[in-house]
Amino acid sequence: MAYKKFKADKIFDGYQFHTEKVLITKEDGTIEAIIPADEAGYDIQVFEGILSPGLVNCHCHLELSHLKNVIPPHTGLIEFLCSVVTKRDFSPEIVQQEIIKAEQEMYNNGIVAVGDIGNTADTAEVKSRSQIRWQNFVEVLSFTDEKAEERIKHYLEVLSAMTDSRPGNHQRSSLVPHAPYTISQKTFQLINQLTGNQIISIHNQEHPAEDELYKTGGGEYLRLFNVFGIEKSPFPVTGKSSIRSVLPYFNNGQTIFLIHNTFMPEEDIVWANEYASANRLKLVYCLCINANLYIENKVPPVDLFMKHNCHIVLGTDSYSSNWQLSIVKEMEAIHKHFPHIQKETIMKWATLNGAKALQWNEGLGSFEKGKKPGVVLLNNELTESLRIL
Repeated sequence: MAYKKFKADKIFDGYQFHTEKVLITKEDGTIEAIIPADEAGYDIQVFEGILSPGLVNCHCHLELSHLKNVIPPHTGLIEFLCSVVTKRDFSPEIVQQEIIKAEQEMYNNGIVAVGDIGNTADTAEVKSRSQIRWQNFVEVLSFTDEKAEERIKHYLEVLSAMTDSRPGNHQRSSLVPHAPYTISQKTFQLINQLTGNQIISIHNQEHPAEDELYKTGGGEYLRLFNVFGIEKSPFPVTGKSSIRSVLPYFNNGQTIFLIHNTFMPEEDIVWANEYASANRLKLVYCLCINANLYIENKVPPVDLFMKHNCHIVLGTDSYSSNWQLSIVKEMEAIHKHFPHIQKETIMKWATLNGAKALQWNEGLGSFEKGKKPGVVLLNNELTESLRIL
């Protein structure tokens, strides 16, 4: 049987770095072993940099790729959301062209799996041909209880259109709530019923106004509601933060990706983890640091998530809110803003942690015998990536 042999300055196996070692794979990319270089024989491909398992992008909006360079940076979240709602009127041809380019970009820079948000089935055709694995998060927007069942019916139709019939579980799809400020009480209850033991996501605490909305019924989100013709907040005033107001709607064994968390205080992290533990939920904290910088010029409280042993993963968000769709650029930004965090830790978030969170770690995320995680070359500064296998 033919094997491929790879050597670099370092090999990151999903857990830790190795030096003076050689990665051996079968021709099809299945991992065979990591062995000392002096035992590897001949025909070794040698690279400068770090060899890594394929990267995992746990939060993206591929269908918004046509908004690249449309919304300027640093508008603030409320203005950004209003722009996304009002600037989506592009021709189907342009939408598809940009989706194709963005999918190819992610594949080329080493991304092997994506947790992808969609309000439509616009990405279905591209994903049907993709070599990337996709967890499709069919994102529900439903402001009022009166429209809850009608809106859920619509998004179930989108969910059906995203079904992938290929063998090998190349795609999964689930209904997910968009955010605490776009989902009514009844809609939350219906989503909980429809997603037992599934992987779902929700945008969480991206702006202080999110907590203000639930604590007082007022704040800057009223501007967004006006775009939809809603004059006042349709949500109950709980006197609590948004995460404490909406996480209790879920009790059905879900794995819940909390996305962004830019303004999540420590007491809410502690509360959310305790609630999840007591109610058969698993929480995943997804960082999209370049999107946070693009929109608010803020960074999430990464040290607090680490302090409380949160399961951390990385995402890119969309081209409406990022300069590129590159997980290595997310790693670079985290390393720049949190230089005390070891590179091994950041790379684990981008590989094994992401694969585990998306429940694809049986084949992805680490260089372990029998897996087929892809092989990616990163430069030593974590600024560039290139798919090798």
